[in-house]
Amino acid sequence: MHPLLRFTLDLFDPPAPPPEPRPASSGVMVEPPDTQRKKLKTRTPKAQRAPELVANQELLGVNAGMPGLAEYRHPEANREIVLGSAVVGFAFRRGRRRTIGFTVSAQGLVVSAPKWVPLHEVDAAVREKSSWITAKLVAAREREARLAQARVEWCDGTTIPFLGQPVIVVLDPRHAFDGVGAVLHTDAGDPNPGLAGVPSMTLHVALPHAATPEQIRDAVQAWLMRQAKRVFAERLDHFAAPLQVRWRRLSLSSAGTRWGSASADGSIRLNWRLIHFRQEVIDYVVAHELSHLRVMDHSPRFWDTVRSVVPGYAELRGQLKDETLPHWG
Repeated sequence: MHPLLRFTLDLFDPPAPPPEPRPASSGVMVEPPDTQRKKLKTRTPKAQRAPELVANQELLGVNAGMPGLAEYRHPEANREIVLGSAVVGFAFRRGRRRTIGFTVSAQGLVVSAPKWVPLHEVDAAVREKSSWITAKLVAAREREARLAQARVEWCDGTTIPFLGQPVIVVLDPRHAFDGVGAVLHTDAGDPNPGLAGVPSMTLHVALPHAATPEQIRDAVQAWLMRQAKRVFAERLDHFAAPLQVRWRRLSLSSAGTRWGSASADGSIRLNWRLIHFRQEVIDYVVAHELSHLRVMDHSPRFWDTVRSVVPGYAELRGQLKDETLPHWG
């Protein structure tokens, strides 16, 4: 392996080695690739970058438009290279660092290097890790496509997942639903065509048909958050007894990079968007956080604790990582 290489891993990597124990809190991290790009605090002055940019201009565009090659270009690309069957335009940055680092996000590839490393060594390092880079770029593009398909059009008749099942949103201005704003209806006599044997579900929202997308979104989110708090509290109570722990306070979060966290004082934070998943996936996150009240790290002892109440946690963790949820915009 190249002596300068260091990786910045994203969502698609296997779980990292267990971190050192932390005294106060821990949590389930789920960093979406488009929110975890590494930001460099130091940039090389323009005077020092000028010769390098000239070289980049000579390189950029050389391979553009080659037939049969996939193209991956970062919006700030200043270098370009052919890796196997792909043309990769990457953003190259200098910084005060000791190694060459790679970051793959939805935007593309960023390569960071120390000021003293010559460009030919940077290009050699990129080629050496070409398989890793292209695999991550393909995965990032596929994930972006899934997110685009999952974008919710907030209107009468839109569909959202609730506890792993599709729910149709129905604007129903006739009712106020006792002030709660929305009520879930389950029709056992009308099975869901996409799920054999599963009854169809509709969420009747007390809004006029002329409601704006923002009004519909906010009303549905408010209902989902109420359901999330109810379901999460029930599952916390369910797993606290066998784990021999006591949780004291539950709060909901909207964090973009974390599904949950636990503090030594018994406070639990869970991302309300978990309510989109099947209960088994929610159970894994709940058990994960409660297990931190016994073991405040991710050591083998911690995972044994999780396994004691959720034996199939590894598969559920994979589903939590890979499943595409609705894009709330």
